[in-house]
Amino acid sequence: MQRGGQVFFVHNRVKSLSEVAGLVQRLCPDVRIAWLMVRWKQTSWKRLLRHSLMEFDVLVSTNIIETGLDISNANTIIINNAHQYGLSDLHQLRGRVGRSNTKAYCYLIHPPLSVMTPEARKRIKTIEDFSDLGSGFHIAMKDLDIRGAGNMLGGEQSGFISEIGFETFQRILDEAIQELKEEDFADTFHEEQGVHRLFVRDVTVDTDAEMHIPDEYVSSIQERLNLYTQLDEVETEEDLQTFSDMLTDRFGKIPDEVNELFDGLRLRWICKELGFERLVLKNGKLRAYFVQNPQSAFYDSATFKNLFTVMANKGKALGLSIKEVRNHLLVARDDVRDLRQARRVLQELKVALEGGEEVMS
Repeated sequence: MQRGGQVFFVHNRVKSLSEVAGLVQRLCPDVRIAWLMVRWKQTSWKRLLRHSLMEFDVLVSTNIIETGLDISNANTIIINNAHQYGLSDLHQLRGRVGRSNTKAYCYLIHPPLSVMTPEARKRIKTIEDFSDLGSGFHIAMKDLDIRGAGNMLGGEQSGFISEIGFETFQRILDEAIQELKEEDFADTFHEEQGVHRLFVRDVTVDTDAEMHIPDEYVSSIQERLNLYTQLDEVETEEDLQTFSDMLTDRFGKIPDEVNELFDGLRLRWICKELGFERLVLKNGKLRAYFVQNPQSAFYDSATFKNLFTVMANKGKALGLSIKEVRNHLLVARDDVRDLRQARRVLQELKVALEGGEEVMS
């Protein structure tokens, strides 16, 4: 008021609005106060009009003013119980002041942070951090982060896209769609699935080998990330050779670490075809884990039944054994030195499964 402006006092409880207005009046007896609630009676409209004409100094109101009330002379807003509002509400209410060339202030009244919920603390912190002009987008993204982005295939909230990244979210979504095609809508997409159905869409390779693009080979971090992304999309030997030629042309002779990365990628391809979800190669020991979900259709498939038969008949000749460790079914071998040999071992198993000759380049 000393700055020549008017004040909004927001209290979003209709029953106690008049009591709050009386409290403000007792605290500031010289202040001209009006109060406005959601019930849009004619007297309320008159009070609002008189406030805009500066007949009142303070308007005590519910959050109805966030719907577009524009009073250029309002330079202060006080929001009571701010922890009970959503981020969008707080942002809209804050925008009711400072609508001219007069500097405006927004005050939030809330309990101590220690007694507030984690979500409420995040909302208060966000509205405090993003106070610059044009920060609405950042607040919206933060709101998405706090509440969750939601499950596109269901009603529950499960988001946090900003933490897992959009590409990971896309992959998870693709897996969910593929799962629906294979289970709930199997009859509809029967032809699309084909006879060579893959039950594993991603394979984790855990090894002592150095599989990476060295800093001294590609110095730019962003460029290395782009190359990893491109490599993750390679699915055939021809595409891998094209990728290798591109690296050689741009960065020179391919180092051993990148060749190990290529071998790891080839190993992932074979694991997908055989139904291995995870492969561990450490201390000369190979462990290839089948699909972890015991309810997976993989265990009812011809691929698994044939593989189990091959292991029973030829497993010893291949140097492989089938085990169950902590409810995980796996194939093991103890004399595997590197990724290339691991690939050779699994390739021999694949050939035996297909009933062909055991040939490996």
